[in-house]
Amino acid sequence: MLRFILLAVVMLAAACDQAVFNRSELLNPSLLTEGGSDIARTFDRAMVVLPRRRGLEPLVGKLSDRAIRDHLAALPDNWRYPVIVYMHGCTGYGSLAPLRAFAKAGFAVIAPDSFARRFRPLQCRPSEKTGGENIFVYDFRLVEISYALQRMALLTWINNDRLYLIGTSEGGVAAALYRGEEFRARVIAQWTCHGLPFVRGLAAPAGEAVMAIVRSDDPWYQPDRTTGQLGHCGAFFKTPKRSRSLVIDGGDAHDIWGHKGAMAAVLEFLRDS
Repeated sequence: MLRFILLAVVMLAAACDQAVFNRSELLNPSLLTEGGSDIARTFDRAMVVLPRRRGLEPLVGKLSDRAIRDHLAALPDNWRYPVIVYMHGCTGYGSLAPLRAFAKAGFAVIAPDSFARRFRPLQCRPSEKTGGENIFVYDFRLVEISYALQRMALLTWINNDRLYLIGTSEGGVAAALYRGEEFRARVIAQWTCHGLPFVRGLAAPAGEAVMAIVRSDDPWYQPDRTTGQLGHCGAFFKTPKRSRSLVIDGGDAHDIWGHKGAMAAVLEFLRDS
């Protein structure tokens, strides 16, 4: 009887359209009915910043916004933007100035909103400049990257040969630890790649260009607040000839985007990668 059942299963599978199994259609986001799942919400509510021609300011909104949809619909059929996937810090987006600067330089930006999740505690305590309280949040951020890429695969205005990953602070940890090979280059801002095993290191594949920027005296990584997080990501580069670690003068600041020359250095790196 067992042999008969197994034979019947094999025959049924053979009778089905083999292409369905090969295409893994059940994993195609166009066929999913996610119903506002937490991970779907991070992309549905992502901040999108698009370049515009003729000196106009970048367009800021969500993919569902009418202005964004109209702008994308008006693009020529063969138009493809180079795209930055931007991972915000531990309390959210903060200033949109860096995203606008990327767009003014010709890059479209998609920034998943981690706090669109229904359950999303902080892993940091900004008032004390410390982190690591809910360490599962680091896994949240990695999933947000891979899910964004899955949704982006359906967007015809994206140049899939020119994808870049940029993360700031907690988002920089995600940018450092993401293992995929989809990105042409990545930028790790306000993170050192040092610390305990669950955050330490750099997972960018060999051959991918990496730029890391941190302030020399960043208060978040001082020994009185953390253990072993001083340093910079350059110690972990797998492709040092194509990568760059920039340690800038610090004072008592965490933010690098307000530093004169930091944005210029990042844009130069992205254009050359």
